[in-house]
Amino acid sequence: MKIDAQHISEPGLVVLDATAADEGTLRAVMDCLQQRWATSGITPVRRTPREPGVTVRMYADVGRQPDPFD
Repeated sequence: MKIDAQHISEPGLVVLDATAADEGTLRAVMDCLQQRWATSGITPVRRTPREPGVTVRMYADVGRQPDPFD
């Protein structure tokens, strides 16, 4: 997947690709990250044929706290 320059256009913005054995593990990790930073939330989970695990991409602003009303 190509990273769009818009997603990392300023300091503090990151694109995270995470791979885990199963979707439940990915969701647990993403939940922890969402409690710390403002994030895009979990995106669709991808599976690559003939490769183990599942992958997800998430966008985060590590300079901002999550919105408590979101």
